[in-house]
Order: sequence, then C-alpha cells, then structure tokens
Amino acid sequence: MEPYLFFDGNCEAALTFYQHCLGGQVAELRRFRGSPMEDQLPAAWLDKVMHAKFEADGHRFMASDRTPGQPFGGHAGYYMAVNLPGDPVRGEHVFKALATGGMITMPFATTFWGAHFGMLVDKFGVGWMVNCEMAP
Repeated sequence: MEPYLFFDGNCEAALTFYQHCLGGQVAELRRFRGSPMEDQLPAAWLDKVMHAKFEADGHRFMASDRTPGQPFGGHAGYYMAVNLPGDPVRGEHVFKALATGGMITMPFATTFWGAHFGMLVDKFGVGWMVNCEMAP
C-alpha cells in the first residue's frame, strides 16, 4: 500500500520541501495542462500537479492537487511514518527539517521503548512520525 496525499494547490511546493527534508526525489510529475481535464479547469489551475510520485530510501508515496470544486478537508486522521533504524542523528535532522514552519506535537527524544521518536505537523498540515529504532 502507498499513501496518496491531496493538496489544496500547493502540492509542488510540498514535494520540493519533502525532497529537502527526506533527501528523496520526485520520480514522476504530471500536470493538468495537456490532460483530458484541461478544458474543464481554470487557467490558473493548469500547471498544478495532477499526479506525482515521490521516492526516498526505497519508499514511495503519491500526491496531487485537488481539482477545483472538490472540497479540501485538510490532512487529518493519519500520520506519515518515517523509520530510520539505528540512525538517531539522521532521524533528528529529518525531524527538525520537517518541523520547519510547522508544529511539533511530541519532541524528538529517547522513548521508554528504546527508540528515538517524535511527532509533528508540517507547514502543509501533514502529520509525521519520525522513529529511529535502536539495535537491542
């Protein structure tokens, strides 16, 4: 299974931000311009993201901008989980990068289960959990 994130017109900015934070890359990006939907959309929406794939460390999620007229309910009821086994330094770096402009809901720290873990909501409203399990 792969998450599919919808954005309210700022998908490309979010993907650029995630590239910086996670060190991944946008593997595919298609715009509404040139698609069968082109004639149905306002001109200002044609260069928005119709579909994208983002990859980092062998994992992937997909994303797009909602189409005009579809309500945008935000990002609620889920978190994107990043697991960086045995690398709390990188975990803290990723956590701090994702938290830039967002809100930390649980600071990145050592937990009772022996991992380094933190939770945040990024500046695009997407919830993230960063976990670094340590070897026993």
